Amino acid sequence: MNPHVMRIVIAARPGDSISAVSKRIGLSYGWTYRWVLELEKAGVFRRSGKKLILNQRSRFYRQVLGFLRAALGNDVSFRYNVLGLFGVKYCFTATDAVFFWTDRGYNIARSRGYYPIFIKVRASDREMFEFYARKLGAGGNVFYKPEFLDDFQVAAHKGVPVDSLDDTIAFMKKYFYNFEPALEMIQDMYGRKLGVKYREGVLNV
Repeated sequence: MNPHVMRIVIAARPGDSISAVSKRIGLSYGWTYRWVLELEKAGVFRRSGKKLILNQRSRFYRQVLGFLRAALGNDVSFRYNVLGLFGVKYCFTATDAVFFWTDRGYNIARSRGYYPIFIKVRASDREMFEFYARKLGAGGNVFYKPEFLDDFQVAAHKGVPVDSLDDTIAFMKKYFYNFEPALEMIQDMYGRKLGVKYREGVLNV
């Protein structure tokens, strides 16, 4: 087992293809093909033309998923990063939009024992998102709080899909007393004139 194998096992879905898996995990077709062949020997896949038949009862497949759930199921970084392997349209929203726009500098109402991750997911991708959530174990201390929408705009901040800065500021203003320090951070980081002077104890928004 190696990182390539783990990513392929995570990303694999019923009725897949090597090309689709390659795109989702960001690995060249040639390397993906090589490790798919190894996983075929282990009973994880059966090829039918260009399609990959995923054997979810494979012992090796179940062992890899069992290891991931046990070792990384409550790992916050893993839960954030693995979303990119799902192949669904999503973006971080609400508290997580604030988290990323402040360059992870402001986090609130979360701890290692209770860590919801707030995301938007396209409604047409709901079934596939839920497939991956079940695959990796949906419970635990770190868990997704998805909002399913017909469609939504996605901004990018340092490569992370997230609500736009304007939408995030609007969210923070709506819950001002929770996010006043974060508003001041955004004001300083992005030159926004928000009139926030939290450090001086002055309420002026």
